[in-house]
Amino acid sequence: MSRSRALPLAVALVIVMAGLFLASSLVKRLIGTTEASARVTQLTQASRRSDSMSPRYSESGYDITPLQRDRVATLAAKLDPEAYRITQKSGTEPAFCGNLLDNHKDGVYVCVVCGLPLFSSQNKFNSGTGWPSFYQPFDPQHIVRKVDTSLFMVRTEELCARCGSHLGHVFEDGPPPTGERHCLNSVALKFYEKSAALPPESQPVNAGGGSGKTELRSATGEVAYFAGGCFWGVQHYFKLGPGVLDAASGYMQGHVDHPTYRQVCTDTTGHAETVKVVFDPKRITYRRLLEAFFVMHDPTQLNRQGPDFGDQYRSGIWYVSDEQRREAEAYI
Repeated sequence: MSRSRALPLAVALVIVMAGLFLASSLVKRLIGTTEASARVTQLTQASRRSDSMSPRYSESGYDITPLQRDRVATLAAKLDPEAYRITQKSGTEPAFCGNLLDNHKDGVYVCVVCGLPLFSSQNKFNSGTGWPSFYQPFDPQHIVRKVDTSLFMVRTEELCARCGSHLGHVFEDGPPPTGERHCLNSVALKFYEKSAALPPESQPVNAGGGSGKTELRSATGEVAYFAGGCFWGVQHYFKLGPGVLDAASGYMQGHVDHPTYRQVCTDTTGHAETVKVVFDPKRITYRRLLEAFFVMHDPTQLNRQGPDFGDQYRSGIWYVSDEQRREAEAYI
Protein backbone atom coordinates (compact mmCIF):
# COMPACT_ATOMS: atom_id res chain seq x y z
CA MET A 1 0.00 0.00 0.00
CA SER A 2 1.38 3.43 -0.90
CA ARG A 3 1.95 6.16 1.68
CA SER A 4 -0.51 8.40 -0.22
CA ARG A 5 -3.35 5.84 0.31
CA ALA A 6 -2.40 4.89 3.87
CA LEU A 7 -2.65 8.46 5.17
CA PRO A 8 -6.36 9.03 4.23
CA LEU A 9 -7.24 5.61 5.71
CA ALA A 10 -5.49 6.43 8.94
CA VAL A 11 -7.31 9.78 9.14
CA ALA A 12 -10.67 8.05 8.49
CA LEU A 13 -9.93 5.51 11.20
CA VAL A 14 -9.17 8.27 13.68
CA ILE A 15 -12.43 10.04 12.79
CA VAL A 16 -14.45 6.84 13.26
CA MET A 17 -12.84 6.11 16.63
CA ALA A 18 -13.45 9.67 17.76
CA GLY A 19 -17.08 9.41 16.72
CA LEU A 20 -17.52 6.19 18.67
CA PHE A 21 -15.90 7.75 21.73
CA LEU A 22 -18.18 10.79 21.56
CA ALA A 23 -21.26 8.60 21.09
CA SER A 24 -20.27 6.45 24.06
CA SER A 25 -19.73 9.53 26.20
CA LEU A 26 -23.12 10.93 25.19
CA VAL A 27 -24.91 7.70 26.10
CA LYS A 28 -23.19 7.62 29.48
CA ARG A 29 -24.23 11.23 30.15
CA LEU A 30 -27.82 10.49 29.21
CA ILE A 31 -28.19 7.41 31.37
CA GLY A 32 -26.05 8.35 34.33
CA THR A 33 -24.22 5.62 36.17
CA THR A 34 -26.32 2.70 34.89
CA GLU A 35 -25.01 0.46 32.16
CA ALA A 36 -25.83 1.73 28.68
CA SER A 37 -26.79 -1.63 27.24
CA ALA A 38 -29.27 -2.40 30.01
CA ARG A 39 -30.83 1.06 29.84
CA VAL A 40 -31.14 1.01 26.06
CA THR A 41 -32.81 -2.39 26.27
CA GLN A 42 -35.30 -1.02 28.78
CA LEU A 43 -36.07 1.99 26.62
CA THR A 44 -36.53 -0.18 23.55
CA GLN A 45 -38.96 -2.43 25.37
CA ALA A 46 -40.82 0.56 26.77
CA SER A 47 -41.16 2.18 23.36
CA ARG A 48 -43.11 -0.82 22.17
CA ARG A 49 -45.69 -0.37 24.90
CA SER A 50 -48.84 1.64 24.39
CA ASP A 51 -50.27 1.71 27.88
CA SER A 52 -51.68 5.00 29.18
CA MET A 53 -52.22 3.21 32.50
CA SER A 54 -55.76 4.53 32.78
CA PRO A 55 -57.81 2.21 34.99
CA ARG A 56 -60.54 0.29 33.18
CA TYR A 57 -63.98 -0.32 34.65
CA SER A 58 -66.81 -2.43 33.29
CA GLU A 59 -70.33 -1.09 32.89
CA SER A 60 -71.32 -3.07 35.97
CA GLY A 61 -68.73 -1.16 37.99
CA TYR A 62 -65.83 -3.59 38.38
CA ASP A 63 -62.12 -2.94 37.98
CA ILE A 64 -61.05 -4.85 34.87
CA THR A 65 -57.64 -3.22 34.47
CA PRO A 66 -55.35 -6.00 33.15
CA LEU A 67 -52.97 -7.19 35.84
CA GLN A 68 -49.21 -7.20 35.29
CA ARG A 69 -47.69 -10.55 34.34
CA ASP A 70 -45.70 -10.84 37.53
CA ARG A 71 -48.84 -10.20 39.59
CA VAL A 72 -50.73 -12.91 37.71
CA ALA A 73 -47.81 -15.28 38.25
CA THR A 74 -47.91 -14.58 41.99
CA LEU A 75 -51.64 -15.26 42.17
CA ALA A 76 -51.44 -18.37 39.98
CA ALA A 77 -48.65 -19.80 42.15
CA LYS A 78 -51.24 -20.27 44.90
CA LEU A 79 -53.33 -22.66 42.79
CA ASP A 80 -53.22 -26.43 43.02
CA PRO A 81 -51.50 -28.20 40.09
CA GLU A 82 -54.73 -29.03 38.27
CA ALA A 83 -56.13 -25.51 38.48
CA TYR A 84 -52.77 -24.11 37.35
CA ARG A 85 -52.63 -26.48 34.38
CA ILE A 86 -56.09 -25.51 33.22
CA THR A 87 -56.05 -21.76 33.84
CA GLN A 88 -52.44 -21.02 32.87
CA LYS A 89 -51.79 -23.75 30.28
CA SER A 90 -55.22 -23.77 28.59
CA GLY A 91 -56.04 -27.26 29.84
CA THR A 92 -59.42 -28.99 30.10
CA GLU A 93 -60.78 -30.99 33.02
CA PRO A 94 -62.48 -34.37 32.35
CA ALA A 95 -66.22 -34.20 31.64
CA PHE A 96 -68.63 -34.83 34.53
CA CYS A 97 -65.80 -34.46 37.07
CA GLY A 98 -65.99 -30.78 38.01
CA ASN A 99 -67.22 -29.89 41.49
CA LEU A 100 -69.42 -27.07 40.16
CA LEU A 101 -71.23 -29.08 37.50
CA ASP A 102 -74.21 -29.94 39.71
CA ASN A 103 -74.11 -26.83 41.86
CA HIS A 104 -77.65 -25.38 41.98
CA LYS A 105 -77.18 -22.77 44.70
CA ASP A 106 -77.80 -19.08 44.09
CA GLY A 107 -74.65 -17.01 43.86
CA VAL A 108 -71.83 -15.80 41.68
CA TYR A 109 -68.93 -17.59 39.98
CA VAL A 110 -65.65 -15.63 40.05
CA CYS A 111 -62.24 -16.18 38.50
CA VAL A 112 -60.24 -18.55 40.69
CA VAL A 113 -57.08 -16.53 40.02
CA CYS A 114 -58.05 -12.86 40.44
CA GLY A 115 -61.62 -12.99 41.79
CA LEU A 116 -63.37 -11.09 38.98
CA PRO A 117 -67.10 -12.06 38.80
CA LEU A 118 -67.61 -14.00 35.59
CA PHE A 119 -70.96 -15.82 35.69
CA SER A 120 -74.18 -15.82 37.72
CA SER A 121 -76.23 -18.79 38.89
CA GLN A 122 -79.24 -17.09 37.28
CA ASN A 123 -77.80 -17.88 33.85
CA LYS A 124 -76.67 -21.46 34.51
CA PHE A 125 -78.34 -24.36 32.73
CA ASN A 126 -77.89 -28.10 32.25
CA SER A 127 -76.27 -28.58 28.86
CA GLY A 128 -75.65 -32.30 29.28
CA THR A 129 -72.05 -31.86 28.15
CA GLY A 130 -70.40 -32.63 31.49
CA TRP A 131 -69.11 -29.08 32.14
CA PRO A 132 -70.77 -26.14 33.93
CA SER A 133 -72.66 -24.15 31.30
CA PHE A 134 -74.13 -20.66 31.17
CA TYR A 135 -76.03 -18.86 28.43
CA GLN A 136 -74.46 -15.45 29.20
CA PRO A 137 -71.67 -13.99 31.34
CA PHE A 138 -72.02 -11.84 34.46
CA ASP A 139 -70.82 -8.90 32.35
CA PRO A 140 -69.63 -9.28 28.72
CA GLN A 141 -66.71 -6.96 29.49
CA HIS A 142 -65.40 -9.42 32.09
CA ILE A 143 -64.69 -11.97 29.37
CA VAL A 144 -62.18 -11.88 26.51
CA ARG A 145 -62.76 -14.10 23.49
CA LYS A 146 -59.95 -15.56 21.42
CA VAL A 147 -59.83 -17.85 18.37
CA ASP A 148 -58.56 -21.31 19.34
CA THR A 149 -57.30 -23.57 16.54
CA SER A 150 -56.01 -26.40 18.72
CA LEU A 151 -57.37 -29.97 18.45
CA PHE A 152 -57.65 -29.55 14.66
CA MET A 153 -60.76 -27.38 14.90
CA VAL A 154 -61.72 -23.73 15.24
CA ARG A 155 -63.25 -22.79 18.58
CA THR A 156 -63.74 -19.61 20.60
CA GLU A 157 -61.72 -19.61 23.79
CA GLU A 158 -62.80 -17.53 26.79
CA LEU A 159 -60.35 -15.78 29.10
CA CYS A 160 -60.72 -13.66 32.20
CA ALA A 161 -60.52 -10.00 31.14
CA ARG A 162 -58.51 -9.01 34.21
CA CYS A 163 -55.86 -11.73 34.53
CA GLY A 164 -56.08 -13.57 31.18
CA SER A 165 -56.65 -17.00 32.74
CA HIS A 166 -58.19 -19.71 30.57
CA LEU A 167 -61.81 -20.43 31.49
CA GLY A 168 -63.22 -22.63 28.73
CA HIS A 169 -64.97 -22.09 25.39
CA VAL A 170 -68.21 -20.59 24.09
CA PHE A 171 -70.41 -22.29 21.46
CA GLU A 172 -73.44 -21.14 19.50
CA ASP A 173 -75.76 -23.98 20.48
CA GLY A 174 -77.15 -22.62 23.74
CA PRO A 175 -80.70 -21.76 24.83
CA PRO A 176 -82.55 -18.44 24.38
CA PRO A 177 -82.22 -15.55 24.75
CA THR A 178 -78.55 -15.57 23.64
CA GLY A 179 -78.20 -18.91 21.87
CA GLU A 180 -74.75 -19.25 23.49
CA ARG A 181 -73.29 -22.04 25.62
CA HIS A 182 -70.39 -20.94 27.77
CA CYS A 183 -68.72 -24.26 28.55
CA LEU A 184 -66.37 -23.83 31.51
CA ASN A 185 -63.90 -25.69 33.69
CA SER A 186 -64.99 -25.93 37.32
CA VAL A 187 -61.46 -25.42 38.63
CA ALA A 188 -61.23 -22.10 36.76
CA LEU A 189 -64.06 -20.76 38.91
CA LYS A 190 -64.76 -20.11 42.57
CA PHE A 191 -68.35 -20.00 43.79
CA TYR A 192 -69.78 -17.64 46.41
CA GLU A 193 -73.31 -18.16 47.67
CA LYS A 194 -75.70 -15.23 47.53
CA SER A 195 -75.53 -14.68 51.30
CA ALA A 196 -71.72 -14.92 51.50
CA ALA A 197 -69.49 -11.88 51.85
CA LEU A 198 -67.39 -11.28 48.75
CA PRO A 199 -63.67 -10.46 49.06
CA PRO A 200 -62.55 -6.99 47.88
CA GLU A 201 -61.28 -8.34 44.54
CA SER A 202 -64.80 -9.59 43.74
CA GLN A 203 -66.60 -6.36 44.59
CA PRO A 204 -67.35 -3.33 42.39
CA VAL A 205 -65.70 0.03 43.00
CA ASN A 206 -67.01 1.92 46.03
CA ALA A 207 -68.90 5.18 45.78
CA GLY A 208 -67.38 8.03 47.76
CA GLY A 209 -69.42 9.33 50.67
CA GLY A 210 -70.93 12.78 50.25
CA SER A 211 -68.42 14.17 47.77
CA GLY A 212 -70.11 13.05 44.59
CA LYS A 213 -66.82 11.46 43.49
CA THR A 214 -65.91 7.80 43.30
CA GLU A 215 -63.23 6.50 45.60
CA LEU A 216 -61.55 3.96 43.38
CA ARG A 217 -60.55 0.64 44.87
CA SER A 218 -58.54 -1.72 42.71
CA ALA A 219 -59.43 -5.36 42.33
CA THR A 220 -56.60 -6.25 44.67
CA GLY A 221 -56.39 -3.22 46.98
CA GLU A 222 -56.39 0.57 47.02
CA VAL A 223 -54.71 2.57 44.26
CA ALA A 224 -52.34 5.54 44.32
CA TYR A 225 -50.45 7.34 41.54
CA PHE A 226 -46.99 8.90 41.82
CA ALA A 227 -44.64 10.56 39.31
CA GLY A 228 -41.02 11.15 40.30
CA GLY A 229 -38.65 10.85 37.38
CA CYS A 230 -37.95 7.67 35.42
CA PHE A 231 -40.84 5.33 36.20
CA TRP A 232 -38.66 2.21 36.17
CA GLY A 233 -36.83 3.33 39.30
CA VAL A 234 -39.96 4.54 41.08
CA GLN A 235 -41.73 1.27 40.26
CA HIS A 236 -38.78 -0.76 41.54
CA TYR A 237 -38.64 0.96 44.93
CA PHE A 238 -42.39 0.89 45.50
CA LYS A 239 -42.46 -2.85 44.81
CA LEU A 240 -40.06 -3.35 47.73
CA GLY A 241 -42.61 -2.00 50.19
CA PRO A 242 -44.40 -4.50 52.45
CA GLY A 243 -48.09 -4.27 51.69
CA VAL A 244 -47.56 -3.09 48.10
CA LEU A 245 -49.41 -5.60 45.95
CA ASP A 246 -48.37 -4.27 42.57
CA ALA A 247 -46.63 -1.34 40.90
CA ALA A 248 -46.96 -0.62 37.19
CA SER A 249 -45.38 2.02 34.96
CA GLY A 250 -47.38 4.24 32.62
CA TYR A 251 -48.37 7.85 32.01
CA MET A 252 -50.70 10.50 33.42
CA GLN A 253 -52.06 13.79 32.07
CA GLY A 254 -51.15 14.61 28.48
CA HIS A 255 -53.34 15.17 25.44
CA VAL A 256 -52.49 12.12 23.30
CA ASP A 257 -54.44 8.90 23.78
CA HIS A 258 -52.36 5.74 24.40
CA PRO A 259 -48.95 7.35 23.79
CA THR A 260 -45.85 5.30 23.10
CA TYR A 261 -42.60 5.81 24.98
CA ARG A 262 -40.99 7.45 21.94
CA GLN A 263 -43.88 9.93 21.66
CA VAL A 264 -43.64 10.89 25.32
CA CYS A 265 -39.87 11.42 25.00
CA THR A 266 -40.47 14.16 22.42
CA ASP A 267 -41.84 16.45 25.18
CA THR A 268 -44.87 17.18 22.99
CA THR A 269 -47.58 14.93 24.49
CA GLY A 270 -47.72 16.55 27.93
CA HIS A 271 -47.52 13.23 29.78
CA ALA A 272 -45.67 12.48 33.01
CA GLU A 273 -44.04 9.11 33.63
CA THR A 274 -46.18 7.73 36.43
CA VAL A 275 -46.37 4.63 38.59
CA LYS A 276 -49.68 3.09 39.63
CA VAL A 277 -49.29 1.58 43.11
CA VAL A 278 -51.79 -1.02 44.32
CA PHE A 279 -51.54 -1.50 48.07
CA ASP A 280 -53.23 -3.17 51.01
CA PRO A 281 -54.18 -0.36 53.43
CA LYS A 282 -54.21 -2.84 56.30
CA ARG A 283 -50.50 -3.48 55.81
CA ILE A 284 -49.23 -0.13 54.55
CA THR A 285 -50.85 3.27 54.78
CA TYR A 286 -51.14 5.95 52.13
CA ARG A 287 -49.14 8.19 54.47
CA ARG A 288 -46.27 5.67 54.42
CA LEU A 289 -46.35 5.66 50.62
CA LEU A 290 -46.10 9.45 50.63
CA GLU A 291 -43.10 9.29 52.96
CA ALA A 292 -41.37 6.74 50.73
CA PHE A 293 -42.16 8.77 47.61
CA PHE A 294 -40.44 11.89 48.91
CA VAL A 295 -37.42 9.87 49.99
CA MET A 296 -36.91 8.11 46.66
CA HIS A 297 -36.83 11.30 44.56
CA ASP A 298 -36.05 15.02 44.75
CA PRO A 299 -39.20 17.09 44.04
CA THR A 300 -37.18 20.33 43.90
CA GLN A 301 -35.71 19.37 40.52
CA LEU A 302 -37.96 20.89 37.86
CA ASN A 303 -38.75 18.72 34.83
CA ARG A 304 -35.89 16.35 35.56
CA GLN A 305 -34.65 13.74 37.99
CA GLY A 306 -30.94 13.06 38.21
CA PRO A 307 -29.56 12.45 34.71
CA ASP A 308 -33.03 12.34 33.09
CA PHE A 309 -34.22 15.63 31.57
CA GLY A 310 -37.65 16.48 30.16
CA ASP A 311 -41.09 17.48 31.44
CA GLN A 312 -42.12 13.81 31.41
CA TYR A 313 -39.85 13.42 34.45
CA ARG A 314 -41.70 16.02 36.55
CA SER A 315 -42.98 15.22 40.03
CA GLY A 316 -46.66 14.65 40.67
CA ILE A 317 -49.27 13.00 42.87
CA TRP A 318 -52.69 12.11 41.50
CA TYR A 319 -55.29 11.38 44.16
CA VAL A 320 -58.30 9.10 43.63
CA SER A 321 -60.27 10.24 46.69
CA ASP A 322 -60.73 13.32 48.84
CA GLU A 323 -59.00 11.48 51.68
CA GLN A 324 -55.85 10.98 49.57
CA ARG A 325 -55.94 14.64 48.53
CA ARG A 326 -56.13 15.82 52.13
CA GLU A 327 -53.32 13.51 53.24
CA ALA A 328 -51.05 14.57 50.38
CA GLU A 329 -51.67 18.28 50.92
CA ALA A 330 -51.11 17.94 54.66
CA TYR A 331 -47.84 16.06 54.14
CA ILE A 332 -46.49 18.51 51.57
